[in-house]
Amino acid sequence: MTEPRDELPMIKQYQDWIQKGPAETDPERALFFTDSTIVLDTNILLSLYEYTPAARQQVLEALRKVQHLLWLPHQVGLEFFENRHRVITGRRKALEESQRILRNKINEAKKALKEARAHTQKMLIRYAQDTEASSKLEKQISDKAISSLLDDVSSTLEGQASRLREYDISVSPNGEGDTVLSQVAALFGDQIAVPPDPNLTRQRVEDASLYRFPNLIPPGFKDAGKGTDLASSGDFLLWEETISHMSASEGRSHLLFVSNDTKEDWYQPSGEGRSEPRPWPFLKSEMRARAGAELRFETPGTFYRGINRFLHAEITETTYAEIDRAAVGTAPASITETAAIRTPPPPDLVAAALDAADLGDGLVDTISDTEHRLLFLWWLIGATAELERRALIDDEPDVVFMPATRATPDPSADWVPGVRLRLGEWPYRSSSWIAPWFVEIINVSSIRDRNILQGLAAQQLALKRRPTQTD
Repeated sequence: MTEPRDELPMIKQYQDWIQKGPAETDPERALFFTDSTIVLDTNILLSLYEYTPAARQQVLEALRKVQHLLWLPHQVGLEFFENRHRVITGRRKALEESQRILRNKINEAKKALKEARAHTQKMLIRYAQDTEASSKLEKQISDKAISSLLDDVSSTLEGQASRLREYDISVSPNGEGDTVLSQVAALFGDQIAVPPDPNLTRQRVEDASLYRFPNLIPPGFKDAGKGTDLASSGDFLLWEETISHMSASEGRSHLLFVSNDTKEDWYQPSGEGRSEPRPWPFLKSEMRARAGAELRFETPGTFYRGINRFLHAEITETTYAEIDRAAVGTAPASITETAAIRTPPPPDLVAAALDAADLGDGLVDTISDTEHRLLFLWWLIGATAELERRALIDDEPDVVFMPATRATPDPSADWVPGVRLRLGEWPYRSSSWIAPWFVEIINVSSIRDRNILQGLAAQQLALKRRPTQTD
């Protein structure tokens, strides 16, 4: 008699590799919300500063439903306290910047109307010799009339921009006045980890930097080389600390890990029959082997919906939209092509990059393919920063892909040779490969925008080849 498939030793040993990613309909999911240890990653706690007051209170009330299950690793607590002021300051700067941007846009509108008037006057004189109409136009659309026309619009916009100050979070350096901090502290109570022994931390950092990261073993290998070995080992230190805690836990055999972080050193990319990325099966297997615990990953949106489903938290659709928006706005530290098509760039970065490149206003709207549009925007953000066309914005991610390469052989089957770009515009026609999304954007761009984009891409290529190679 043949054993059931799931009981065969090989199937049991490698079960995590043949399972799909976590689904909201998994039969055992309810257990993770009622009888497990729940770890909230640093980004989940920092997101509390991003919500409106009403949404924040709903989220905190939902977390209180699982308060008895929460546990705060030392690494999460450390990162939270290291980064909370950065988030608060960034929020304050964005609110302050909105008023400056508004004033600039109003001034640009006034300037555009004046230029439109001047252009029309020029055409009337040049082609119609109608100086009377030109003079009349000067009086009808005077500078004063233009200012008056925009006064009501400007007043309405400035009123709304001023109201945004109500959503600022002003705190002192010691945390005084930070109601988010006090509520987070109350949420965890004494369910927090003590700092690990320094010798143990050093051993873990060496394990990460010398063995795991070079061999691309999750989690955290994408952070290798960023700063010191200690600074780049944060995810791995969190992972090891959590395994140690679960190994010592009595009566808890399930771990729910909640995070915005879905980059490739936590999530296996789609492919090999999978349409969506999934948490690395190795992580589930390692947690089971070393701590005897079952592991489940959830992103914030699915996590809070799970609390609503199983524990009847009162979260409105408006709050869910804020949760999802904050999660989307959390860009990975490095933007690869895979990350780019999953992560819409922050609007302030997009605006800064478009302004720095001096591209036409309608270019982005002409890019019909959503993935190509995301790739283009992230590349433009990275290129304008790398070529020092603009100042870096706080915590701006590093964009690590390019639209063209001179590597041989061609990087991918769908990349095309440089001869597909126009003669006289692209300097590396015979020695380059071009990404298909860049070809599409070049084809829909105006001559002016086309030359700007190809110039940026060519400068990037030249920068990458210095100083050992020449053309």
